[in-house]
Amino acid sequence: MKKFDAVVIGSGVAGLSAAFGLKKSGKTVAIVENDLWGGTCPNRGCDPKKVLIAAVEAKDHVDQLKEKGFAASPDIQWSELMAFKRTFTEPVPQSRQDSLQKSGIETLVGSARFLDAHQLQVGETVIQSKQFLIATGQRPMILDIEGKEFFKTSTDFLDLDVLPKRIAFVGAGYVSIELATIAQAAGAEVSIIHHNDQPLKAFDKDLVGELMEQLKERGVQLDFNVDLQKITKNSDDSYQLQGQGFEKEVDLVICATGRIPNVETLQLENAGVAYDKHGIIVNEFLQTSVPTIFASGDVLAKRIPKLTPVSTYEANYVVKAMDKIGEAIHYPSIPTIVFGSPKLAQVGVTAKEAVEHPEKYTIREKDLTSWFTYHRVNEPVAKAKLIFENKQLVGATTLSGHADELINLLAIAIDKKINAAEIKRFIMGYPTTASDLSYLL
Repeated sequence: MKKFDAVVIGSGVAGLSAAFGLKKSGKTVAIVENDLWGGTCPNRGCDPKKVLIAAVEAKDHVDQLKEKGFAASPDIQWSELMAFKRTFTEPVPQSRQDSLQKSGIETLVGSARFLDAHQLQVGETVIQSKQFLIATGQRPMILDIEGKEFFKTSTDFLDLDVLPKRIAFVGAGYVSIELATIAQAAGAEVSIIHHNDQPLKAFDKDLVGELMEQLKERGVQLDFNVDLQKITKNSDDSYQLQGQGFEKEVDLVICATGRIPNVETLQLENAGVAYDKHGIIVNEFLQTSVPTIFASGDVLAKRIPKLTPVSTYEANYVVKAMDKIGEAIHYPSIPTIVFGSPKLAQVGVTAKEAVEHPEKYTIREKDLTSWFTYHRVNEPVAKAKLIFENKQLVGATTLSGHADELINLLAIAIDKKINAAEIKRFIMGYPTTASDLSYLL
């Protein structure tokens, strides 16, 4: 039987960060992975998605300047774009495993299951550890309807050799919006099917509405208030989608109705680890119901956004907590971004919260479309909604092609409590998104 000081289950960003950190602290460490080394983000998540989004951004820039310096709209060559994407994704699993092994971390391939609170079985190998970290992440949830076997997921979309002519995305969360944006820009006929009329429900309703209008102008069909009930495969390999008073024929149907935690095969009951349908339950020190077993990343049952940088942040905290329990984990303001066209980003207190507490918060809405930063590239819409407590920024939502850059700056202003007077003491490079801050706050 092999014995370790710490064993990490899962090699995504949380697992990798923790494994390297634990090894650096002097512990003997093993890490277990049953799929691709590196996890979702670099293999089939945010990184490959962002490579594809880069093509959308380039096309948008030219489209916006048509007859203002450019004569024609460029076409995205899907096969070339996919080949470029694979230069990023294909080396990942081997490079991540090699890095772990070179650091002296033992790598184990296979599904892990707990025998008890101190023993884990991987294949035929039983290992013992003083402490464990569960960082197994999530996977796409499949809607339980007739014909569900015909659903594909975001994983499939991000590795398509050929882009189908007609694609339906079921669900209206950030994954669906982002992939629909990519598919439409690349030339597909795209529809988004959702069971109600509230897409991106965690984001500001007004700016979500603006984003939906932009999607419609681009040609995306929004089939809202549709309860999809059945998928049938046709003789020509197309698919018939059916619901109450709804029917549509497509060549590919992507299920993007949420994600579920990867816990089933771990046999957590053997170790006494508590969990529910949302994931593993932890305390403020990221300990499970068993103090020597920690968890971090997307596998957690938590209200905090399940995002790559959050997973890394939690893993770094766990490394210290495994050595010595100190202060409870404290999260800074966490920006969330929908990489659509335009992009939608949000951080801190929401407008919904502000409306519910008018005695505490003030909302300022700004139309930035005519500001030089956006007008110089002829963006169709640029807006921001800012939330203040007294004169201090505490929340923001912004919609534009620069929203991803702006939201990070606003997050810093929130966390560091930088107000308008302090911003004016900075000299920013001009004209940039940062130089707009003094006019925003």
